Amino acid sequence: MGQMAIMAGETQPQERFGELLEQHRRIVFKVASTYAFHAEDRADLAQEIAAQLWRAFPGYDAERPFSTWMYRIALNVAISQVRSSAHRSEHAVPLDESLHDIADENATDHESDQQVRALHRFIAQLDKLNRALLLLYLEDQSYRQIAEILGISETNVATKLSRLKQRIRDEI
Repeated sequence: MGQMAIMAGETQPQERFGELLEQHRRIVFKVASTYAFHAEDRADLAQEIAAQLWRAFPGYDAERPFSTWMYRIALNVAISQVRSSAHRSEHAVPLDESLHDIADENATDHESDQQVRALHRFIAQLDKLNRALLLLYLEDQSYRQIAEILGISETNVATKLSRLKQRIRDEI
C-alpha cells in the first residue's frame, strides 16, 4: 500500500504538468512560430521549449499564473536558441501567415492580406525583445504580465509598446 502511494505521488507532478501543458500549448506554438521561420526549426524549438518547461516544472510556484511562468521560459529558450544559431538570422523570412494566428483566416480582402504580410515582415525584422513584447501584446497580456514575463518595468513596457505602435503606423 505504501509503495502505491509513493508511485502515485511520483506520477502526480507528471500528470499535472501534462494537464497544464495541454491547456497552454498554444503558447509554445505561438512562441516557436514567432522565433523560428522554417517548419523544421519551429518543431525543434517547440520540442526544446517543452523539454525546458519539464525540467523547470519542479520550481514552478503554483501561487503564480502558469501562463506567465510558461511564457517566460518559452521566450528565454527561444531567444537563447536564436542567439546560439547564427544561421537562423541569415535565413530570416516573413512568417507564413497560414501558421500564425495574427491573420484572420476568413479575410479574403486583398488589402487585408497585404497588411497582414507587411505586419509579418515587420515582426520578422524586430529584435528579440521587441518581438517578444509585440507577441505578448497581441496575446492580450496586461502590461503587468508582460513586465513580469520579460523582466522589465511596466513603464518600460508602455514606452516600448508605444514606440512599436508608432513604428507600425509609420511602416505599414
